[in-house]
Amino acid sequence: MGRAWKFGDNISTDLISAGRFYHLRSNLPELSKHTLEDARPEFAAGVRPGDFVVGGRNFGKGSSREHAPIVIKMCGVRAVLAKSFARIFFRNAINNGLAAIVCDTDRIADGDELDVDLAVGVVFDRTAGFQLPFAPLPVVMEAIMAEGGLAEYIAKHGDLATPHERAGARPDAP
Repeated sequence: MGRAWKFGDNISTDLISAGRFYHLRSNLPELSKHTLEDARPEFAAGVRPGDFVVGGRNFGKGSSREHAPIVIKMCGVRAVLAKSFARIFFRNAINNGLAAIVCDTDRIADGDELDVDLAVGVVFDRTAGFQLPFAPLPVVMEAIMAEGGLAEYIAKHGDLATPHERAGARPDAP
């Protein structure tokens, strides 16, 4: 369980990891201290392990800055929930082991205590007492997340081993 840090629509990768800190890209622990600084200056210092970033539409828009989901994850955020994601942010998040959940975030308030069941596809708002369904991630994305990201997945299973293939199914089987 963790707290919701609520943001609005169109949170760009530059708001997540500002370009003025580009010189810190090889020092990710230091860069993460500036996560979402321009959107909420108190975020990086106040976020706790297990908390959630909650956005609106088009979360992660803008440049394909891979550092954006990495620094969010390094802050201890368990998942980002949003109405929609920029495509490349979504893929970068999953590839780096950060859950990106598409759901209707309107009813979630800043500071609400949340929990998420990724396998079932439900966000539990413990503060307000409701559940939000979402489409569970595809099996291959769940496997990538379980290993901590794509690099870890490939290191452990190889680049051709999908969960379907590891289960013994033929690659061309449905």
